[in-house]
Amino acid sequence: MDIKQLKFLLALEQTRHFGKAAELCHVTQPTLSMRISNLEEELGLELVVRGHRFEGFSEPGLRILAWAKTLLATHDGLLAEAANCRGKLVGNLSIGMVPLSCFDPTRLLKPLSQRYPELTYSLSSLSSEAIIDQLMRNQLDLGICYIDEVDQGQFDIIDLGITQMGLMYSGEFFQFDNEEVEWEEVIEKPLGLLDATMSFRQSITHILRNLHLTPNVILESDSSYHLIQAVASGLCCTIMPMEEGIEALSDNLKLKPIKNGLSPSQIGLIIRKSVPRSALAEQCFKEATELFTQQPLLDHDSQ
Repeated sequence: MDIKQLKFLLALEQTRHFGKAAELCHVTQPTLSMRISNLEEELGLELVVRGHRFEGFSEPGLRILAWAKTLLATHDGLLAEAANCRGKLVGNLSIGMVPLSCFDPTRLLKPLSQRYPELTYSLSSLSSEAIIDQLMRNQLDLGICYIDEVDQGQFDIIDLGITQMGLMYSGEFFQFDNEEVEWEEVIEKPLGLLDATMSFRQSITHILRNLHLTPNVILESDSSYHLIQAVASGLCCTIMPMEEGIEALSDNLKLKPIKNGLSPSQIGLIIRKSVPRSALAEQCFKEATELFTQQPLLDHDSQ
């Protein structure tokens, strides 16, 4: 077994096609197929369901795939650690982030990219539970999630604050005169909201339930992009964090704060306490601590 075989396996998951996976890995399709077959023979398992084309992974294949991701993340961390020992911060910083938090990730990524131009970044939209799980399995470097769901004994945390909610609307189709919007005004408008299972939507539901108000929801989606499209078209309004800067993407998009629209949950930047922690993750977490002029909620001696 070698690293390339694991990379081939992940490329196959990404592309769902033998030819495209081979192209992604810069090898021929027969070479990729042969190396995956060799891995299956070594493990004594059928990992890939084959027909005339790729049909998916077997149940054992899915379990091996999860381990392959962990091993490759560790491998990348090892290379980044070696570079750091040579006085150079390189590699890919992988961050998981809950949708529609109060935090604009470019506030972290832009200064990092200016200071460390050789860094690359992977930003995934995940639930808090998935972020915590992938951090513990060393598949993410950092997480931006709701810290009330975080075990503070296992993570260092930088408090990023509480989300102030705002009403987003198109100025072509809706008008609001006051600087702040009342919740009573919000529920009168047609609304597009995130799926009811998502944390930001649950915060909205919690506030409205306490106020004994029922929203006029005409659209639900698990994609904030789809909600913004609906708002831009005039189909509805939506509720967004004030600090994300989404309204700046279009002259017609407007965002006004909602009075008493603070989320009950705090957002934080988190890193796993247990070793191994990559030098890349630790340095970027340190930079974030200095950048946001706050100390971690729990101090951790990483030396």
